[in-house]
Amino acid sequence: MSVACGFECVVVLGCMRWVWKRCTYIGNDDSATWPPATYDEFEPIPRLCRTILAVYEDDLHNPKFPPEGGYRLNPNWVVKRVAYRETLGNAPPYLIYLDHEHHEIVVAIRGLNLVKESDYKVLMDNKLGKQMFDGGYVHHGLLKAAIWMLNKESDTLKRLWVENGKSYRMIFVGHSLGSGVASLLAIIVANHGDRLGGIPRSLLRCYAVAPARCMSLNLAVKYADVIHSVVLQDDFLPRTPTPLEDIFKSVFCLPCLLFLVCLRDTFIPEGRKLRDPRRLYAPGRMYHVVERKFCRCGRFPPDVRTAIPVDGRFEHIVLSCNATSDHGIIWIQRESEKALVRLKEATSAEAPTTPPPVQKIERQHTLEKEHKKALERAVTLNIPHAVPTDTDEELSVHKEEESVRGVTETASLIEDASTSTSHSTDARTNWNDVVEMLFAQDETGKLTLNKEASCTTE
Repeated sequence: MSVACGFECVVVLGCMRWVWKRCTYIGNDDSATWPPATYDEFEPIPRLCRTILAVYEDDLHNPKFPPEGGYRLNPNWVVKRVAYRETLGNAPPYLIYLDHEHHEIVVAIRGLNLVKESDYKVLMDNKLGKQMFDGGYVHHGLLKAAIWMLNKESDTLKRLWVENGKSYRMIFVGHSLGSGVASLLAIIVANHGDRLGGIPRSLLRCYAVAPARCMSLNLAVKYADVIHSVVLQDDFLPRTPTPLEDIFKSVFCLPCLLFLVCLRDTFIPEGRKLRDPRRLYAPGRMYHVVERKFCRCGRFPPDVRTAIPVDGRFEHIVLSCNATSDHGIIWIQRESEKALVRLKEATSAEAPTTPPPVQKIERQHTLEKEHKKALERAVTLNIPHAVPTDTDEELSVHKEEESVRGVTETASLIEDASTSTSHSTDARTNWNDVVEMLFAQDETGKLTLNKEASCTTE
C-alpha cells in the first residue's frame, strides 16, 4: 500500500512539474539568449507589413481600411494587383509594387482567407514527406503555388528589374499562407536568378511575416541569408509542428489542438525531432518581436531579437491567450512600427564612434559569420542533408543521396502545375521545366538530382 501511495505521489509531482513548466513558459524564453537586431536590418519590415495590408484593398486611391498613418504607398507605382478571380485558386492574391523610393520590386502575398475554399486547397495539398526539393523537403501545395506565380509573373519581374538598371532589390513578402509561398519563390529564384535577367542572390530578399512551417531544417538554415522570418511574441503558427493542413482543419478548436500538440511533444526527444528530415520549420533568419514579460500585465515597449537558430527553433507551444492574436498582420504591423521607433532612438542615442558606412559593413560581416556558424552547427547536430554551402562538391553528393525519394511526387507536381498554367509559351521561361531541370535520369531510368542545375547560384 505504501509503495502504491509513493508511486502516486511521484506521478502527481511529475504532472504538477510539467504543468508548471508549460504554464510558465512564455514566448520571451524562445529568444532570451539572442542578440538585439539593428535599425538598418529591421527597417524594411514595418513598411512591408503595410504593403501586405494593401493587398486587401480594392482601390488604393480610396482605401477603406488603412492602418494608422496610412499605407504610405504611391498607388501609381502599383504595377499589378491580382485578386482571387485571376488566380483561379492556384495561389493567394498578391500585389506587385515598384518602390522607386527604396529601389525595390516588391511582390506582396496576402495570408489565409478563412472563407475561401481555394486557400484551403493549397494548404491541404500536402502530407509529411510528400515533396522533396533542393536537397530537402517543402510543403507540396505551397511549392505548386510558387511555381504558378513564377509562370505568370516572371516576365513582368524580369522586365521591371532590367528597365530599372538591374540595380533594384527584388523582395518577396507574405503573411501566414503567403509567407510560405514567398519563401519558396525566393528559393527558386535564388537558384535560377539567370531566368530573371541575372539577378544576383545579394539583391534578393524574402520576408516571411508570421511564417508557416514550409521547409525542412537544412533548407531553413541554408537560405537564412535570403529569407527573414518575423514572429510576434507568442504566435502559434511558427511553433506548431503539426502540418498546416491539420491545423486549419481544426481551426474552430484551435486551443484544444495546441494543448494536445504541447502534450504530445513533451514525450518526443529533441534529438529525434532534429533527425527527422521530413519535419518542416519556419524558414531563414528569425526576428522575434517581444512585448510581454512573465507575470506582467499589458504590453511593454517591444524589443527585437535576431538569430539563426538550429536547435530550439521555436519548438515549444506557448499556452497563451495571445497565441492567435499575435498571428494577425495588423498587430504585427503595429508592434513592428513601435519596435522600429525604439531601435531608431537607441541608434541615435549611441555616440557615433565610427562612420555609418563602416558600421553597416561590420554588421554585414557579422551576419555572414552567424550564417556560417549556423550551417556548421547544423552539421554538428547531424541534421539530415545539412552541409556548408562553401563545399559545393560535397553539397551535390548529399543532395544526390536523397533525390531518389520523392521523385514520383515531384513529377506529379510538375505535371499538375503545367496543366494549370495555360498562358505559358515556348518563347518565355516555363518554371515547371526549370524545377524539372533539378532532376535527371540515370542509367537505370530513375530520377536523380542534377548536380549542375541544383547548385545554388551565388
